[in-house]
Parts: sequence; structure tokens; C-alpha cells
Amino acid sequence: MRCPFCGHDDTQVKDSRPTEDNSAIRRRRFCPQCGSRFTTFERIQLRDLTVVKKTGRRVPFDRDKLMRSIQIAVRKRNIENDRLERLVSGIVRRLESSGESEIPSEMIGEAVMDALASLDPVAYVRFASVYRNFRETKDFEDFIEKLGDERFAERG
Repeated sequence: MRCPFCGHDDTQVKDSRPTEDNSAIRRRRFCPQCGSRFTTFERIQLRDLTVVKKTGRRVPFDRDKLMRSIQIAVRKRNIENDRLERLVSGIVRRLESSGESEIPSEMIGEAVMDALASLDPVAYVRFASVYRNFRETKDFEDFIEKLGDERFAERG
């Protein structure tokens, strides 16, 4: 593993342990060249995923981009990072186990919407406002009204 600080090619693993949800291995590393310490994560990847955008353009799936978009939606909400890691890992597992190597971006968006709906209603609405491209306050009102109707229907 290359040192992110000095670029030295030969770093040493000082400690390895599974993450709390056992979806990755956390490794503490040390660079003998510059003395820096850093952490890496090793995750199981069932297959290489490609995202097919609405325009037809294909880009490699980026787990970190998925995490960043969810973190934006949950900003200033009281949600622990471990829960977000589990949420993202669950979405990625679902995508990888779909059997397809090319995933439409809409499928990813809907998977995030489903996950956020059960995690936090404010984060769900925030993500939906970007994903569904809300343009005016009426879009928010309609979405929240529909959300309230669906929740009422579930109870009744």
C-alpha cells in the first residue's frame, strides 16, 4: 500500500480488525519512510459495478460518492456514522447481488430513498428534493402530503 503522505510504496500493517458490522477489515498502517500512520479499509466486492446514467453514459460505481450523498442528506441529524456505514453497505450488497454488473442510476436513487425513508424522515425529504429535482415549494408540499397519505394508509 502506497503512503498517502510521502508516496513510499512499502507500508506496514500495524493492526487489523473487522468493522462493527463485519463488512470490512480496518487496517492501521505505518510508513517507515516518513513515520506517518493512516487507516485503510478492505471490503468484499462481489463484482465491479457500472452505473448507467440517464444520458446513457457509463461510469464506475463509487461507494464513496454514495456515502457523500447520504451524508449530505443526514447533515445535522443525530445519526451515527456506524448506522450510515451499515446503510451504505446494505445498499451496495443489494446492488451487487442483483446479478447485474450495469446498474441504472435510478435503481441506486430508489435504493437510497428506501433506506432513508426508514432511517430518518428529514433526510428522506432532503434526498428526495435533489433526486426528484424539486423546483419550487409546491414540489415539497406535494411530496410531504403524499408521504403523509402513505403513512396514514399503512396505519389504517
